[in-house]
Amino acid sequence: MVNRWEIHVSTSSMNETQRQSLLGAIAISSGAAGVGNITPQQRADAFANLEQFKTHPGRVSACVEMIGCGSLQIDCGSGNAPLDVTVPGKLYALGVIQEFLKVGYNGLNESDRGQLRASIVLAARQLAMPVNGSVTKMSDSTRILAVKIAALLADLALREFPQRWQTFVSDLFSPLSNGGIWCEAGTDTGSNTTGVKICLECLKLLTEDCTDSDYNARISTARRNDILLGMNEMSKLILPPLFELLSKQYGDVSNANSTLSAMNQYLASNGRTVAQMTSDEREQYEQQINIRDSAGGMVANVLGTLEKFCQSMPLDWMFKVENGIDFVTALLHLLKEDVASIQVLSVACLQQLSMRKLDQSQWLRLVSSLPPALFEASSVSAQRAIERGIEPNSIDMLVEQLEFHRSLSKMGSTLVSAHLAHITSDKDISSGSGAKFDAVSSYLQLLSEMTTHPSGVVCGSQINTWVGLLRDPAIVKTKVLSPHLGRVLTSYMNHMVKIRWQDVWEQGHPYAALIDASWDDEEEYNDWQGNLRSKTSQLFRSISNTEPEIAVTAIHSKICMLLNAHCNGEPRDQLDPKTNELTPHSTACLQLEGATQPLDNILQGLPPWSVDDGNYDDKRNRIRSTIRPQLSELANMIVSWNPNDIWLKFRRTTLLEALKHYWKYEPSTLPTGVDSLLLYLSVKDNPPRERLSEDIIGLRKKCGVSLVAVSKVVPSLLVPWLTQLSGRAKTLLTAGGLSPINEMHLYEFLSCVATAVENPVERSTFIADVLANSIRSIESPNIQSGIQSTESLLSFMGIAQATNPACLTDRDFVKKVTRDFSSLFSSFNQLLSVGKRCHSAAKKRPNGGLPLQNLSPILDESMKKFPDEGPVSINDLAINDPFIPLWPKLLPTLLQVLDVTLRVWHPEFQATLLRDNIQRYALAISDDEAYLAMKHESSVGGVFGKGGTAGSIISGTDRRDMNLSPKWSGWFNELRNNCFQLLGLLCSQRVIYAPEMSSLFPRLVSIITNKEHLRSMEHRHFNQCLKQFIEIMMLTCPATLYQSYLTAILGPIFEHIQFRFQCSWGPILGTGGLLVDSTKPLYSNDCAYAANHLASGGVESWLVSYYARGGLFVGDLDCVTGEAMVEKTRVELTRTFSDMIQTVLALKGGWALVLANKAREEQAVKKNDPSILASGPKSQISVTSGPTNADGTKRTSVQLHLDARKMLRIDKLCHFLLLENEQIAGYLVLTMIQCLQYPDAYTCRRCTRIVHRILETVAWVDRYTELLGYRLLSSAVKAIITEPKWMVGIEWDMINIVRDIYGRLVLGQYYLPGGQGPGLQQARDSSNSARFEQTKVVDKPLLGGGILQTPSEFPRRVLLEIGIIQNDIMLLENNLMENRSAKDQKEALRDLLRVASDKMGQDGILERARKDESLLQQRTRMPEVQPLPEKLVTYSMVKKVEEENPGLGLADGPWHGNLF
Repeated sequence: MVNRWEIHVSTSSMNETQRQSLLGAIAISSGAAGVGNITPQQRADAFANLEQFKTHPGRVSACVEMIGCGSLQIDCGSGNAPLDVTVPGKLYALGVIQEFLKVGYNGLNESDRGQLRASIVLAARQLAMPVNGSVTKMSDSTRILAVKIAALLADLALREFPQRWQTFVSDLFSPLSNGGIWCEAGTDTGSNTTGVKICLECLKLLTEDCTDSDYNARISTARRNDILLGMNEMSKLILPPLFELLSKQYGDVSNANSTLSAMNQYLASNGRTVAQMTSDEREQYEQQINIRDSAGGMVANVLGTLEKFCQSMPLDWMFKVENGIDFVTALLHLLKEDVASIQVLSVACLQQLSMRKLDQSQWLRLVSSLPPALFEASSVSAQRAIERGIEPNSIDMLVEQLEFHRSLSKMGSTLVSAHLAHITSDKDISSGSGAKFDAVSSYLQLLSEMTTHPSGVVCGSQINTWVGLLRDPAIVKTKVLSPHLGRVLTSYMNHMVKIRWQDVWEQGHPYAALIDASWDDEEEYNDWQGNLRSKTSQLFRSISNTEPEIAVTAIHSKICMLLNAHCNGEPRDQLDPKTNELTPHSTACLQLEGATQPLDNILQGLPPWSVDDGNYDDKRNRIRSTIRPQLSELANMIVSWNPNDIWLKFRRTTLLEALKHYWKYEPSTLPTGVDSLLLYLSVKDNPPRERLSEDIIGLRKKCGVSLVAVSKVVPSLLVPWLTQLSGRAKTLLTAGGLSPINEMHLYEFLSCVATAVENPVERSTFIADVLANSIRSIESPNIQSGIQSTESLLSFMGIAQATNPACLTDRDFVKKVTRDFSSLFSSFNQLLSVGKRCHSAAKKRPNGGLPLQNLSPILDESMKKFPDEGPVSINDLAINDPFIPLWPKLLPTLLQVLDVTLRVWHPEFQATLLRDNIQRYALAISDDEAYLAMKHESSVGGVFGKGGTAGSIISGTDRRDMNLSPKWSGWFNELRNNCFQLLGLLCSQRVIYAPEMSSLFPRLVSIITNKEHLRSMEHRHFNQCLKQFIEIMMLTCPATLYQSYLTAILGPIFEHIQFRFQCSWGPILGTGGLLVDSTKPLYSNDCAYAANHLASGGVESWLVSYYARGGLFVGDLDCVTGEAMVEKTRVELTRTFSDMIQTVLALKGGWALVLANKAREEQAVKKNDPSILASGPKSQISVTSGPTNADGTKRTSVQLHLDARKMLRIDKLCHFLLLENEQIAGYLVLTMIQCLQYPDAYTCRRCTRIVHRILETVAWVDRYTELLGYRLLSSAVKAIITEPKWMVGIEWDMINIVRDIYGRLVLGQYYLPGGQGPGLQQARDSSNSARFEQTKVVDKPLLGGGILQTPSEFPRRVLLEIGIIQNDIMLLENNLMENRSAKDQKEALRDLLRVASDKMGQDGILERARKDESLLQQRTRMPEVQPLPEKLVTYSMVKKVEEENPGLGLADGPWHGNLF
């Protein structure tokens, strides 16, 4: 064989030498058998020649010639058999033709196109021809070739059918004897399996290409519509052969099964098995198996094509019954056949139908037909199992049919959830009687029976359907659900119990094989169950609310059964070998844990009438008389249960917590339950240990959480026992042994109860008494001396002593330092927790937390001033919030702690600490922060689990060790976070604005705005300051105090933010002189260099690099996680700031809800439809009655007063930020302009909304013109025309900014808020035609704002600078003034900016969007398959025209040829 083939193909045909050369290259490249030893060079040459051949003009005719040959062989010389390369040769030729279709097919004339089509059909016929008339199994090579030919036929049909390839359907579905590819009518497919499969695959691909949304860009809409019209017109030629084939092949399957069954019975009657058959019997037996499998495979192929028809083609194709063709009945009949997964494929077809928009008759047909069809399928399956000697419901059968059952459950639930309107709108179903009601009820019974399947994946498929049914008020009112809810509830409660995966591994679980088939591993199971539990919460609540008697009876039975069976831990398995106690994996613990969520959700969902003492109708009274005794027995059983095992105590705690919803109505067992929880707070190990076990610590934490949860729900019921509870709490606190978190829970519990005390003085006194220890602690000499200065704080935390490394691991020293810090931090934490609880309770009072006791029920809308919108004394504020009187004692210490903590990061301290090998870690991030920087799988097990980050910052040690150094970073984080949160609470409670605190406000300002504090904060610290203090202060400050309180703080803050952002993003954007490498975090090995740089280079130089890395010191952390940390802190910085500005400008959060409510009120008045005010968002079903907010939450009466004050602040704060202080406004707007350039889509999208609000507020102000018209517009335009990849998806938002700027500053147009709606054109000023009249809403940005009256040249200058000529600018402006719709204007701007974009290459270091991603290039992208010039006119169209115009002659009508 020659080493290299030189290919030179003429445009007509190849000579034999060229042919052999090409086939030889194909043989080498495909690795065909018999080629011999091939060197890498020969293989490379062969590949190069094949690629070269694809560029020759004559390649198509050569390939047509190749695929038309019966065989392709290479002459290997005399004496050697020729080498057959038919399959790889034809595959290559078909591939070349397929590529040609994309680039050159449209250039062929009609004759060439016809010849090409004919050659492909001929190739399909040759492949479909029987070999010696025998029935043979399709080989792999034949199958691959068939799939390729089918794809090519589909590609040709996409371009030709129906206008040009009018014989497409007949070419495929005519039998071989008539020149087609299909099998002979009325006969078996025989050896023409290949031809049939080519036709089926071609139809499937064609349907996919024309209906799948993924192909929208590939095929033009007109072309797709023409093809679908053609297929629909020819459906009478497509569907009958398919149905006939399906019927015939299924008949063969049934006959073969019957024959095999008879053979098995014959063998059994003679006492023989299949293994004992004679050779003749075995041959006949295997022949039937081959027939069955071959016919079953063909049925599966047909169903694969029908699935695409069910998904996208007209529903009449499947539902219409005509001439004995009924596909729906056939699909239902096939549900009983398991050969070749026929039943699963049938369900897949029905699934596609169930997802379509069925009319009621079609839907009812499926609903009424499925139960009997499935009953028949179940009977056949049981009979089949018996014949095989298997129990019908055995594990083997369940495993074998799992996929069928799972898909069936999913399809069945989809059929209901996608057509809920058919249930609600039908009067017969709503009436609760009649044939339709019986059909729906039988179908729901079928679904509910499926939920009892042992595998959770089967019932898990239905959860959304049952929730949807229960959420629909119209369906709940009918009788259709009630008979099935008990079974559904029981099934889902059973699946709440976690499976012990060890039993599955060891095959100890009774359903181990089924569970193993349902989930791949334990992680997948845990994810599934977590998702199921989150969804069943709503299901349990809904069932309880709808049918409380059913729900209570079910949960009562469940809990009674569990307590009777496992009250002492029976069967006491999976014990701890050291303590001989139960573990979380013990059966008793798992079973009780699985009942906790259903109990909590069911009790929470009970309607008040089912448990309270009200007077209701006889039906409700009867239900209540049944429910209340069961609930009473249930509560008494849980309260009186007194287990000994730690984990049983844990389970009892969770059950006690769930009773809080019942105690609201019947509190007789409440004192005993709370006493049990208080008792568990001090529980100890048995026998006692020096250090509490993890199980005891977990139990104590859970008890604390449960106490707080109970006190939140029933605080008023605990008030009579407040003295006893306080005494009990003091006993626990003075006894010692409680962890700081337990103490905090105890304080929260008491504070929640105290907030229910009616007398304000008593409330405040009690809270002061509760927190007296915390106040005394922070005022103690030890803590006061420890926070006197930064040096004393470093000594207080053991950092200064680290120069002697031995002390850091000295047990006594570590305990002392830890105890001292815990005293400081726990006191702050307890104060913060109680303060938040008191503030939350104050907002729930009748006056909504306003310092006014008498609010009129009707608000005077004309009021623009409110008596409480200003300084309010602490005494007045304390009437609502009992925590407030503590602030004068707390605030001085708080400010001192914050001040000395922030000073630790000052350059002089950093330089000192970084030089020390141990002290440096005080500045590092914590192991927990490193863990949160990366995405982890649930199996990691947290920071200390396998794969966690414990010990990654300081190698070899973590915060659990008896070592101080790994504790410092977490301590600083906790302390700083508490300080900022307390300052936020100070603002929320409005104490900061009280006259009594005025002397402390300058101290607060001096700390927050301290230049060195601001500059030295890391990004993560600064984020905390913005989120937890600055944002809250802006939202809570009374409108009359903006100048006196906000100015001093916001000015320096906004100025610093602008500088910090520049330095942080500079290396990413390639500005500022630093390289991208400068964004790497500081590691332990680089500390000395950083300290020297700080000392020698100066603070200003050091700050630039400090911000580039986000200020992060990551110790010994790995590079990947370290760099991820830097990226995370950088984007969080800008995101936090943009979210904060959005919130204070009423673009998100609570203020945005106020505007949404106002818009709804205006809409209700305009439409005269009060029901609008009682409806929530369209995306959810409202479950509340009466007035609701725009987000669906209940609207209270006091909310009118709260919203009025918020509306005042919304107007005033926007004006204050942008028009009253030059420092604040200037730096705010500059920062927003910068943010539009940062490669973070989250930040950019939110900043576009902020920019619109800025334009609405200040576009009319002359001093803003250069800033908006030049700098802002330049940034927006640059972002659009450079098309950075990160901005894909938000281009329209950016173009809308350009539109808003250009309209307001040049064209005299303004828009609705957010740049929405058409351009509202202002007229020219009658006294000066060069100016526009100002808008009437110039001072109301929420209504659209104003315009610049004298048009600016800055925007035109920007367009000139990017290469747009003056004439095009004039045309653009005329276009924008004539066509003022938002769509037209944005498209005009896009077309103009595309011109500038085309002139630019790659700009900057950021990756540019691809052409298929680019919005600017959207109109330049053309579909691969273009519409045909010939207009499609079908026979149906002609008949319709003739019917509408009886007098119209055929010659006068449209041409329709002989196509249809």
